[in-house]
Amino acid sequence: MVQKEQAITQSDELKTQVQTGRSHGRAAAAFVLITVLLDAIAIGMMLPALPKLVEHFVPGDTARAAQIYGLFGMAWGLMQFIGAPLQGALSDRFGRRPVILLSNLGLGVDYIIMALAPSLGVLLIGRLLAGMTAASFSTAFAYVADVTSFEKRAAEFGKIGAAFGLGFIIGPAVGGVLAGIDARLPFWVAAGMSLVNFAYGYFVLPESLAVEQRTAFTWRRANPWGAMRLLLRNRRLFGLATVSFLDSLALISLPATFVLYATHKFGWTDQTVGWAFASTGIGLAIAHALLTGPVVRMIGERGTLAGGLVLGVAGFTLYGVSWDSWVVWAAIPLIALWGLAESAMQSLMSAEVPEHEQGQLQGALASQVALAETVGPLLFTQVYAAAITWGADWAPAGAPYLVAALLQVIAAVIALVATRRG
Repeated sequence: MVQKEQAITQSDELKTQVQTGRSHGRAAAAFVLITVLLDAIAIGMMLPALPKLVEHFVPGDTARAAQIYGLFGMAWGLMQFIGAPLQGALSDRFGRRPVILLSNLGLGVDYIIMALAPSLGVLLIGRLLAGMTAASFSTAFAYVADVTSFEKRAAEFGKIGAAFGLGFIIGPAVGGVLAGIDARLPFWVAAGMSLVNFAYGYFVLPESLAVEQRTAFTWRRANPWGAMRLLLRNRRLFGLATVSFLDSLALISLPATFVLYATHKFGWTDQTVGWAFASTGIGLAIAHALLTGPVVRMIGERGTLAGGLVLGVAGFTLYGVSWDSWVVWAAIPLIALWGLAESAMQSLMSAEVPEHEQGQLQGALASQVALAETVGPLLFTQVYAAAITWGADWAPAGAPYLVAALLQVIAAVIALVATRRG
């Protein structure tokens, strides 16, 4: 009898948390935005820090360090591919709050492991664990879907994208400064941020998924291929998921080849390339945070999705055919406005599944992104290498961005077909 009363009390407390999360949806979503921002900063800090730490273990052998760093990147992407649907399924079963909190705690522990790593093997273990626990961004999207109405989801998803983009502007800059002081210092700072984030969320983050909306955990839904079967549910969802994959794949062209392209074609310095990346990130953050809501209200989610993709086509095409460096700078605002498509696409897809499957949906989409991050670098670097090897008469150095533009054209066509009525 006592156990039954305790269970009823716990259930009532949880229902109160859920109701609090829904009645204060704006505040709860703000908590998640801060979580995403801090996580993105911590992950971004690893971009300049991890190569330096790898070099620490193979001093004087830059080629070997580059090979090892590449393997670390593939390993991290693989763990994202596996971890995203697992965390999504767990959040559908146990709620969003515990998954987000455990992810923050896990990231903090993983960064400490890497900060203390005495060998490459231990560093790899930390990196694998970080890849698994960092997959909580899918749960963040599911949380926002829980606490916001369909009409407001595109704008809220845009804010998550802005927080993520802002984190990746701040993170590498901070990580570079700290790594210049000590190769292990960024890992300690990232660990501190993740643990503070855990403590912050523990006290202020309410649950968003009601008990009656949860679904049983099964490994069939929690593995990448099983999770992505959800994307085959209907023509509309499958079409939008295809657009999402092509969108993610096109994005990889920038980190994969832009440094090589800008220095080869225009003789840009590292500082100029950094300013270009920062400008793109700031533009994307502005588009996500400030423009998504008003644009969706004016032309709807379908129009925002199609318009964003068309702007992406224009931006990548200018990158690909640029004859002077100013053309690249002119293309950056178009690439930034391309970000409008992502939030509209997320909102349209979230409307295709019930509440208790939002975690699985976001996990499946995150696995697609991880797959694009695995395939994309190989695709675009090979296209770039072929273009500069075989001559610019028919294959300009910007060929990777023309391929990205073509992917966006295909995505725009599929988006219009998938979202048409009837």
